[in-house]
Amino acid sequence: MTARRPMRVGIIGAGVMAEAMIAGLLANRAVTPELLAASHPRSDRRNVLAERHGIRPVAANRDALGDAEIVVLAVKPQMLTRVMRELRGRIGSEQVVLSIVAGATLRTMVDGLQHAAVVRAMPNTPSQIRRGMTVWSASDACTARQRDLARAALRSLGDEREVADESFVAMATALSGTGPTYLFAVMEALIDAGVHLGFPRELAHDLVVATLVGSAEYALQSELHPAQLRNAVTSPGGTSAAAIYELEKGRIRTVFSDAVWAAYRRTLELGERLEAEVDRE
Repeated sequence: MTARRPMRVGIIGAGVMAEAMIAGLLANRAVTPELLAASHPRSDRRNVLAERHGIRPVAANRDALGDAEIVVLAVKPQMLTRVMRELRGRIGSEQVVLSIVAGATLRTMVDGLQHAAVVRAMPNTPSQIRRGMTVWSASDACTARQRDLARAALRSLGDEREVADESFVAMATALSGTGPTYLFAVMEALIDAGVHLGFPRELAHDLVVATLVGSAEYALQSELHPAQLRNAVTSPGGTSAAAIYELEKGRIRTVFSDAVWAAYRRTLELGERLEAEVDRE
């Protein structure tokens, strides 16, 4: 993408995740500041975006469309129906819409915008430091060029995986999209346990964070199954064996599975509600 020419990008709803994409696109030189427009209703937010990134901030969503090749929808789910109504009929057939709105299905986007070329994606929180994981799926109407545009935009947030089955995006919302929440909860619990042992909170925090980061990097580089990694450090009658016994007694696997399923059900509920709102129009 960058070897040929920079993209022309329009972003609707320049919040935290959108700004992460702005920063990543500029860092990757996939876009130049003058070719990137982003909308936000508050003037103070627009001023911040202009000062930090040198892009063109606009107040009206429709003004972010312009001659953009890719239009990123990054609004909250409760705002989506109104925004789609505002943009309907204004998006050119050559433009591709990339939605990172939680729960919004391809059908919702295609019907709500009356536009065929749509990509549905679900990034996660580490995208803010360009270490995210995004799963995405494109409508059948998307051309190879439009898929390349979406891929380049999402790589500005970190890693990405395209899936042919859109249902995997909903599953990813529950697993990787919501995943940092589970790990933050584990992190908090371990820090509190360290404080209970007698560590100062700051030291407990540093120990836990470094351990989680190092363990994840080790798992990535080793390419071994987590069960093999755990077994390698679980000596008979040792500290790890005692700890694992308590975790299993507390149904840790079932609790995590229940949490992922709860997030998945909520994703489907959001999607059904948004589809119903579009059908009523």
